[in-house]
Amino acid sequence: MIKFRFLKSLIFHSIRKALTLIAFSIFFMLFFQLNSQAQIALLRYADTQFDLENYYKASNAYKKAYDKKAKYETAVKIANTLEKFGSYDEAYEWRTRILDHPESTKQDYRDYLVAAVKIHNWEEIDELLEKGGYASADFPELNLDEVRKLSKKSSNLKLLSVEEINSDASELGISFGKNGNILFTSDRGAVGNEQSIPTLRLDAKNNIFSKEKSNYNEREFYKIYSKNPKGEITVVNSDLQNVFHISDPHYYPEKDLVFCTAFVAKTKVRGRKDIVNHAGIYFGKIDDSGNITNSKAFTYNEHLSYGVMNPFVDKSSKRLYFASDMPGGYGGFDLYYSEFDDNFNFSKPVNLGPIINTPHSESHPFIHDNQLYFSSRGHVGFGGMDIFVAEFSNGNVNNLRNMGIPYNSNRDDFFLVVAEDGKRYFTSDRKDGLGLDDIYVVRELNKVLKVMVEDCNGESIKEYDSHIVDNSGNSLETELSKKGILHASLDPESDYRLQISKNGYFGLEPKSFSTVGFEGDTLVMTFKLAQIPYNTKIFSDNIYYDFDKSYIKESEKQTLKKIAALMKDNPHTVLYVNSHTDSRGSNAYNEKLSERRAGSVKDYLTGHGLSADRISTEWFGEEKLVNDCGDGVPCPEANHQMNRRSELILSAYPEQQKQYELPKGISDPCDLVLSSTASDINAADKSKDLPTIYFDFDKSTIRQVHQKELDKVVDQMKSDLNLKITVEGHTDQRGNEIYNEHLSQRRATAVVDYLKSKGISADRIEYAYFGKTRPINDCNSQACSNAQHQENRRTTLSWSNKGP
Repeated sequence: MIKFRFLKSLIFHSIRKALTLIAFSIFFMLFFQLNSQAQIALLRYADTQFDLENYYKASNAYKKAYDKKAKYETAVKIANTLEKFGSYDEAYEWRTRILDHPESTKQDYRDYLVAAVKIHNWEEIDELLEKGGYASADFPELNLDEVRKLSKKSSNLKLLSVEEINSDASELGISFGKNGNILFTSDRGAVGNEQSIPTLRLDAKNNIFSKEKSNYNEREFYKIYSKNPKGEITVVNSDLQNVFHISDPHYYPEKDLVFCTAFVAKTKVRGRKDIVNHAGIYFGKIDDSGNITNSKAFTYNEHLSYGVMNPFVDKSSKRLYFASDMPGGYGGFDLYYSEFDDNFNFSKPVNLGPIINTPHSESHPFIHDNQLYFSSRGHVGFGGMDIFVAEFSNGNVNNLRNMGIPYNSNRDDFFLVVAEDGKRYFTSDRKDGLGLDDIYVVRELNKVLKVMVEDCNGESIKEYDSHIVDNSGNSLETELSKKGILHASLDPESDYRLQISKNGYFGLEPKSFSTVGFEGDTLVMTFKLAQIPYNTKIFSDNIYYDFDKSYIKESEKQTLKKIAALMKDNPHTVLYVNSHTDSRGSNAYNEKLSERRAGSVKDYLTGHGLSADRISTEWFGEEKLVNDCGDGVPCPEANHQMNRRSELILSAYPEQQKQYELPKGISDPCDLVLSSTASDINAADKSKDLPTIYFDFDKSTIRQVHQKELDKVVDQMKSDLNLKITVEGHTDQRGNEIYNEHLSQRRATAVVDYLKSKGISADRIEYAYFGKTRPINDCNSQACSNAQHQENRRTTLSWSNKGP
């Protein structure tokens, strides 16, 4: 009996134990099933929030799902989401955790290195690469060496918080409005439970709305504020209906308009349940109360399809620049422009292209002094959004570069604007700020040198050599832009010397300048470089000889003295002497005679202190006659005299490509250029030396004595092809008006014909005739001597212009 009871008890306990095990099994199975379903639900919720760009809520949901099951895919989503809203320190921790998963890849290691860069973990980069068995070359797309270089580059800039605007909330960007008011964006006001969440950039989208606060972080919606010169801050109200966020004010003074970005929500659309709203651009007038009225939408807003934001109006080109993720871009938000007319009819948007835009997002365009400033998540930077600048002219983009520290940090840095006084402002959510986002102004600790170089026509010279040294002889680093603007950083209260040179231009003496006592930020200097007018004829004349003689006649020494004086004053000149004879005598004799004549000129000038190597002589005997008095041709002595000559041509800067220094005593190099051309040097002398041709009574034949004078005019015009001449004929007052008019015409044409016979083109000669209407001596009102009548019988010469 006892044995039976024991057996019965044993069977009972076994059955109860089995049932307990079954119950526990069912419980744990149900528990894990429910837990798995809960994780799946969390992941679905997190994915939905991520797609809506509610990244903070998405990250919390992903973390809860990871706590339920530590999956590799969830850890990657957490890190990606944290980076979306700028929580870079925490993202780095999760990137480190991802590498502990056996599924991690080289791409994960790449993202891990990027996360280290974003928190400025530079000291460990090499160690981190080595730890993974990698080198910088394994990740060329990261350009780690360039970012490292940027981070180590010293800066002469200091950031100052604009404390009269910043608060413990978020302040974004500024624009300078009417009456000295400053416009900015803020979400200041009451906050919910998530007040420390970084703020929305309006490149997000949403389909859940509250009319009270932002669903993104339970903060007040963005509003535009205005600070007047007294420091009073007020809200700028807009007449837009159903508007949530409104930000990015940009004042366009020419039309008294404010452009802005706005989230104008649509909560109901027929036939659609899921409504996703995007930002758009609006513009309206500023009324007397400082509010925005008569608002109009930008033509290319599509709130339910894509975002349009960050307006900037370039008044010089009448273009509206903005950021958008409209279809057809390179990825994320791209920068575009749309041209507009006076009625604000906008053209189809034009993408700024792949040099500016990347597969990631670019935003906040601003143009100043042919420089395009913008923010980017795609170009090589320090983390988050960085500020970049590129030379931007006529649609061409050059020299794109990261603006470096202190403009950029491992946080979001964006919305750079340049005020009229040259001060630069930008927004950042970097650590140690007063609020979530703060506005900073950049102060130059050192002075900036800005040098522009022009030619004598005022055109910019874009390529040249420069050298700057301080008082200790140390050379300064300089940067020459594509437009030829030289920049350098200068120490305050210091002295410098600058030298500028360019091949084919006169060199300038080193220029001393100083920052001692200079209170501004930028020292602007403009210099002129003058081209060297190689082989320019600046003076020409002839001297003549007696028959069979080579000595210098007293009457010709004045010309040589003038040349000697010019050569002493202008050490960059060389005299070319070409000597000739008339046709009488043998060729061999005449060649020797012309050689002696050239030697006489050289001896005379060297005797007056000029170096022999500055005088070049040639002789031609009777080879180059100026008239038809050749061998056996009967000619008057005056015509033979024209052939017995030495042609003297004074030429400046004869050695092509030689770098000549600017002569001493010339303060403006362009003065020398003007005085070094054949048409301008000694212009007064030329006018004075132009002869007056006198005629016998009732004659129009040119006297022999005047032929020599006209030959000098011919030489001048042949040495300077820019010269043109005006010839005017006159008579004395005897005879009737009609006869004298015809006589003065014959006298003028006689001179014109002579000049043309010597090879001067007709299009370089103008002539007129005045009969007896313009006498030197009025012989109608007084009795005139023969000499006074002679003065009236004349043809005058004058330079009509100097050509093109």
